[in-house]
Amino acid sequence: MPQTANRRRLSLLLLACASATVAACGGATGSGAAEDPPSAIGSPDGSTPPAPESPETSESPAPPSPSPSPSPSPAGPPAFTAKVSAVTAGQLDHSWRPGCPVPVSGLRKVTMTYWGFDKKAHTGELIVNREVTDDVVAVFRQLYRWRYPIARMEPVDVYKGSDFDSIEAANTSAFNCRKVAGSSSWSKHSYGKAIDLNPRENPWVEPDGSVAHDNARRFADRPLDRPGVINPGDRVVRLFERYGWEWGGYFNGAKDYQHFSKGGG
Repeated sequence: MPQTANRRRLSLLLLACASATVAACGGATGSGAAEDPPSAIGSPDGSTPPAPESPETSESPAPPSPSPSPSPSPAGPPAFTAKVSAVTAGQLDHSWRPGCPVPVSGLRKVTMTYWGFDKKAHTGELIVNREVTDDVVAVFRQLYRWRYPIARMEPVDVYKGSDFDSIEAANTSAFNCRKVAGSSSWSKHSYGKAIDLNPRENPWVEPDGSVAHDNARRFADRPLDRPGVINPGDRVVRLFERYGWEWGGYFNGAKDYQHFSKGGG
């Protein structure tokens, strides 16, 4: 009997332990769902809030990069311009007088752009016959396009009508009512139909090779490859010829390399 009682007590003890174990395990796992992770805590409705989007995966378009500003291009030389205007006797105080072969009303002032030896654009003036203004503008427009250098361009009145002083200043000029040197005939300059272009670089050269101006001695020979120099058959000569102007470099005897005249002479 004592042995039977002991077995009964042992069975009861095992049963009690098993019940306690089931109750303890059921409190932890009875719902079959794991605890919400700490990251899910804080949603009012118990739902899991969406994870914040990273900047790399955001669907919002990135702001456009600013376009680079174009580099400013350096300003080039100004365009050629020319203006033809009437002149008065007062403006020709030293170069015109009564008895000249052309009246003041037959002359015009051409104010235009030219390219200097300093590689810059300048504005100069020529007094010419009104019949040749179109020729003059066309020729000097092309000279400017070529960047053919001109030292100076002023009416001879700036030099009180002195052809010698104008040449000494390397001045390009046109009208001057005067006779041909050593002659009683009117020069083509007296009609406003002749231009002396760069007289220093293109001097009057006597048959013996001498020149009247010291500043022109180094330019007496032809051909000569120097800026502003005119040579036989070069593009400057051909340009004037296109408009019916003849070059003094083709004169017999003395050569007048600076001289261009409408129709020759």
